[in-house]
Amino acid sequence: MTEADGDTTEAAGGRRIAVLGEMLELGDKAVAAHHEVGRMAAQNGVDLLVAVGGDLAKQLALSAGAAGVPDIALVGDNATAAAYLESILRPGDVVLVKASRGGQLWQIAQALTGQAITGL
Repeated sequence: MTEADGDTTEAAGGRRIAVLGEMLELGDKAVAAHHEVGRMAAQNGVDLLVAVGGDLAKQLALSAGAAGVPDIALVGDNATAAAYLESILRPGDVVLVKASRGGQLWQIAQALTGQAITGL
């Protein structure tokens, strides 16, 4: 997420939506890293954070909410995330999708853009 800091294109009136999955293979640093990403989402003006996954996604979502992200959604899988986003997206919204490769969050982007869903 640090590579995207403040570097997004935003249409007038659109929301900044971050769809973030769990960062895998961080070991003992995993919880702290997810808390930091949640705080970074708030610092970068994210309007809606969709956290995808299990316990680490929950930590990310809790941290983002505590840091000031106004709307948070916690979903367990990519299909649920894509269905939720399809139901709430509006013209002008900007969506960042990011996670470890193992989370396969590209499937969410594929679903939102009408592409065939692929796996690893």
